[in-house]
Amino acid sequence: MSSLKNFQEKFKISEMTIFETEYWIWSLRPHQATVGAGVLSLKRECVTFGELKQEEFTDLSNIIKVIENTLELTFGYNVINYLMLMMVDKHVHYHIIPRYEKEIEVIGEIWRDLTWPNLPILSGVELDKIRSEDLLRLIKENLQDE
Repeated sequence: MSSLKNFQEKFKISEMTIFETEYWIWSLRPHQATVGAGVLSLKRECVTFGELKQEEFTDLSNIIKVIENTLELTFGYNVINYLMLMMVDKHVHYHIIPRYEKEIEVIGEIWRDLTWPNLPILSGVELDKIRSEDLLRLIKENLQDE
């Protein structure tokens, strides 16, 4: 099995997709480090950042605007962390972690960024089917894709 297929299965990309462009997919992270945490991944097999093509870099800029505008409208984050770790998952991707100075109520729950302003805890809260559907719906309702 390819590293891309393994990656997409691990992060439930097909089930958790929020928005996609020609080259990138933004999906909800199955484990919410903070509410609204996502994964931004390249659609093609690629194991190093240096292998990106110019058109993929250009498209990256476009989808980042969609992500930031949508998450701002949906959750009112204070800062966004983009983490490109690729230690375990050998595929070009970022973990998108909105950060919150104060607690936030979303889908009837109180969410806290327990490590603000330090490094986030990536393991976070595992989403069940209902919470993932509720968060996906909420984010898609606020999608700012210009």
